[in-house]
Amino acid sequence: MARPMLRIDLATVPDELRDGLRAIVAARPDAFVQEGGAGRLADGAGEAVAGAVRTVDVLFAHDPALGDRLALAVEVLDGGRRLRVAYGQRAAAFRALGRILGQLASAGATGGVAGAHSANDGGGRLEGFAEASPFRMLGIMVDVSRNGVLRPEAVQRLLRLVALMGINTCMLYTEDTYELPGEPFFGYLRGRYSQETLRALDAYAAALGIEMIPCIQTLGHLEQILKWPRFWDYRDTASVLIAEEPHTYELVERMIEAASRPFRTRRIHVGMDEAWGIGTGRYRERHGERRPFDILNAHLARVREICRRRGLRPMIWSDMYFRLGSKRHEYYDRESVIPEDVRRSIPGDVDLVYWDYYHVTSDFYEEWIDRHRELGTEPIMAGGVWTWNRLWATLPFSFTATEACMRACKRKGLREAFVTMWGDDGMECDVFSALPGIQFFAEHGYTAAETVDPELLRANFRGVCGPGAELDDWVRASAVDAPPGVDDPATSRANPSKWLLWQDPLLAVMDPLVEGQPLREHYEQLAAELAEAADRAAAAEGYGGRSLGRRLIFPARLAQVLAIKSELRRRLAAAYRQGDRAALRRMAAVELPALRAAVERLWRTHRAMWMETYEPFGWEVIERRYGGLMARLATVSETLEAYLDGRVPRIAELEADLLPPVEVAPGTLPEVTYAHVATPSAIK
Repeated sequence: MARPMLRIDLATVPDELRDGLRAIVAARPDAFVQEGGAGRLADGAGEAVAGAVRTVDVLFAHDPALGDRLALAVEVLDGGRRLRVAYGQRAAAFRALGRILGQLASAGATGGVAGAHSANDGGGRLEGFAEASPFRMLGIMVDVSRNGVLRPEAVQRLLRLVALMGINTCMLYTEDTYELPGEPFFGYLRGRYSQETLRALDAYAAALGIEMIPCIQTLGHLEQILKWPRFWDYRDTASVLIAEEPHTYELVERMIEAASRPFRTRRIHVGMDEAWGIGTGRYRERHGERRPFDILNAHLARVREICRRRGLRPMIWSDMYFRLGSKRHEYYDRESVIPEDVRRSIPGDVDLVYWDYYHVTSDFYEEWIDRHRELGTEPIMAGGVWTWNRLWATLPFSFTATEACMRACKRKGLREAFVTMWGDDGMECDVFSALPGIQFFAEHGYTAAETVDPELLRANFRGVCGPGAELDDWVRASAVDAPPGVDDPATSRANPSKWLLWQDPLLAVMDPLVEGQPLREHYEQLAAELAEAADRAAAAEGYGGRSLGRRLIFPARLAQVLAIKSELRRRLAAAYRQGDRAALRRMAAVELPALRAAVERLWRTHRAMWMETYEPFGWEVIERRYGGLMARLATVSETLEAYLDGRVPRIAELEADLLPPVEVAPGTLPEVTYAHVATPSAIK
């Protein structure tokens, strides 16, 4: 039986959906009969003649009864030959299509298309369904400020994917990576977006039912501009703007104008988080000692006024209020006290964003939602998919934290939530590895239940991401950070793949934490599994000609490197101390050349993935890390050969005893940055 494919008559769909549907249909020749009537065969062999595939017509209609809610209903008509999608908000229509694609992916395996109201017997039949979200905002925020500035084409691809999940809001976090007219050093050599590019992305997102909200900084996190002499007069500290200076607000007004102009929304995120040392630098020199709370509120009042004049409603990250009230300067300090006069001074028309990616029980999120409400406003929730400070998203922990977070939001009746993907420490991670985490967030967003149906999650991910993209494979790739030594990946934020990769091959400072663990076996098995999954994806008909599942080759090659490198120093030191020159010769002749070749393959794979996903600016940071590693491996090879040939009497690095650098609980491993593991020396 011919594979069923979807057919959408773009001439008859509601005007508000037409451009978005056209973009999705064009990108998915595996699933849609293209305009003109032709479909693509399941094996990708070329265009099929009209009628060579079994088509299912999809009809769309806005249902006034659903209003502007994220609500939808899909009805199966004419024995499965037509599907009728009723929707409220536009994003719900695209969500419905994503779910239909999920059913279609299974139906294609059996060739079956069910009649109306059929039961799911495991054959992947097309069925009717209805959903209503308890939220009015379900969004994503992508960090494009920590080296990885997404190419416009990559943003568009991500928007298409998350639209099919039902996401209706997107923020690109831009500290300095947007054009500020007249300021060439703002985003200088950083891949900043032009006004025209942002305007085009906003239009593309709007066609998919997604509101793009500018997301910038107006107080802290501005070290990228404040390092240039042009902006030195704006510094309080190295990363924080000086408050209560007229020229500061002239700059901030220009920033808000430039950031908001390309977008049709009337909302803006103005940041103001982690403003370390506010009032302790040049501010103190000019204005004397003042309570940080008062500086923060005075600055917020000025920024709010700038937004008000432009008809913008601002939101800010909320952490500084809690940090300033904490004796330990911590966000999640239960002993934090925010004075009553400070509470009264927080403007009611500024939305506070409660960000929390860390906690795994709903009770904590519920408590902090209440604490935010005590400040006088209804908070916006920001969770996270853990893409920062690692090379592949840590999905099991992301699922755990997201479930706890979303349960709390539902129990407390929050209406707005988004999920963040940060790029701390260089954006080494493939941001698309977060897709299962976004799908999980979306599944929670479209049900009032406290748990997600795992089979529906898998089906919807398959439908959204296309042939060859299997959620379990992507989650399995997260095991690069769950080797022996991590007892429960669902509660672990460790990033051992990062520190095992970058730590010096002779001065392996983290090795004592994994002493005696069978890392090689773990990574060899994982590399084989991921390579096989990538091959399956490559054999599948591609998403727009290239399967997303091919991206698994990156963690596969990372695991191939770690299979050798994770125990390298341990085995070198053991052979050296035992005087086993034969073992050292084998390692010099076989393992080190194999490792150097594997690192080069990983570097080339990572570079190709980066250039497809991000602007070239920023890649030099990561490439220097690869270059340093490859140079050190060359030195290890030459040092070992010199020792074996008798040209040097000893290898001092292998004689040094390694000590545990940090204390960790049994069954856990730490999360550390590149600077902490590349060398035990301070680089100055």
